[in-house]
Amino acid sequence: MKSQLTTFVSEQRDPTGTLVVVFLRGGADGLNMVVPHGDDHYYAARPSIGIRRPDLVDLNGFFGLNSHLEPLHHWWKSGELSLVHCAGSEDESRSHFEAQDFMEHGGLAAGGWLGRFLRIRPDAGQSPLTAVAIGATLPECLRGAPSCTAIQSLDDFGLGPHVPAGFLESIARLYQVAPRELGPAGRNALAALERIQALASTPYSPSGGAKYAADSFASGLNQVARLIKGRVGLQAATLDLGGWDSHITQSIIMDPPMQRLAQGLHALATDLGPAEMARTQIVVMTEFGRRVAENSATGTDHGRGGVMFLLGGGIAGGKIHVTWPDLASQLTGPGDLPVLNNYRDILAPILAHQAPGTDLAKVFPNHPLRPLPIFG
Repeated sequence: MKSQLTTFVSEQRDPTGTLVVVFLRGGADGLNMVVPHGDDHYYAARPSIGIRRPDLVDLNGFFGLNSHLEPLHHWWKSGELSLVHCAGSEDESRSHFEAQDFMEHGGLAAGGWLGRFLRIRPDAGQSPLTAVAIGATLPECLRGAPSCTAIQSLDDFGLGPHVPAGFLESIARLYQVAPRELGPAGRNALAALERIQALASTPYSPSGGAKYAADSFASGLNQVARLIKGRVGLQAATLDLGGWDSHITQSIIMDPPMQRLAQGLHALATDLGPAEMARTQIVVMTEFGRRVAENSATGTDHGRGGVMFLLGGGIAGGKIHVTWPDLASQLTGPGDLPVLNNYRDILAPILAHQAPGTDLAKVFPNHPLRPLPIFG
């Protein structure tokens, strides 16, 4: 029976690639992360909190990375990290809940955009390990996926320490004769359980000298690396990193999560190594950016355009996608960066790269796609 389970899971053990989606919840200020240091209007709008040139890692003479994101510069220089400024959605509520809901559903649509993609892609998987959300609950973007699992650790995926001998084999025999969809679903679940137990029981040492920090975000990325390298059929993984709502004392609020983001992504990419990174794409997104001008509490209020980070195989790195607006005359609303790059036009080429032949009009309904040229 054990050999039957192993054979079953092996049918989906090696997808064409894995998409890792990191959501920065709280409205991350892209102007504090990818700084237009070549624009004097930026410093005029932020006399107290603008990041000065000595505190930046220059990218192209006009934009620079906040020094707390410095670990990502390695991937920029190696041509694997690309940035999209003035990115976001058409939602104008400036409400965390409404903006996140709109973005994760892919507009006014049932289910989540990632769930729809996983369901209609030509090689849709049915294993509980096809899609994994690192956390206590499934994010809205995964609603409607054919199969997905929320875990905080590989150790969570199991039946507990007191399973009677022969219990799994008995359950497997029942699923061998179960009717219709029940049999395959049950066998998939048992096969995934067996694979996870094998991974969890094997001591793990990150490759390439990668060092994961001792925080929950880094721990989640460590779990993702183990699943990708374990060839369990993982097509998508999601993680959240919160703490970006910087209405007051911006540097105190944003510096710690920026460090966790950069160090965590650097560790993951290093751990995966060139071969696995060639088949992995990492997307970092947030519900909206912040207002251009600082407020009276040396923070920033809810805005529109933000920044997305793209890292991984095939991405034409070392490039910032934006036609930079005039900060003196081309702002929107009460003083926000305009959304010049719709997030769906950024995700679409990544999904097409992950699963060629997918009908992306069904993934992002009611949006005329204009895919950004992010691949070399």
